Amino acid sequence: MDGEEKIYNLIERLYKELIEFKDETKDNFSKTNQAITKIEHDHGQKLAALFDGYRQNADKLDRIEAEVKRHDKFILERIK
Repeated sequence: MDGEEKIYNLIERLYKELIEFKDETKDNFSKTNQAITKIEHDHGQKLAALFDGYRQNADKLDRIEAEVKRHDKFILERIK
């Protein structure tokens, strides 16, 4: 085996390894993107539920506050 043939074989082996590395990396990025998409979807749903609960509590507090004001007004009118 002469020098040129050794260099050609080395380049060919490196090229094959590079192609394999590229394919593995592409697969890993694809899997990572799928995992990230799933996490974003799941967290989005959880956040939506949390904000819905927050909104319900805020609405309930608004109703309670309105009722307390109504009672305060009634009590103040009775005192006068």
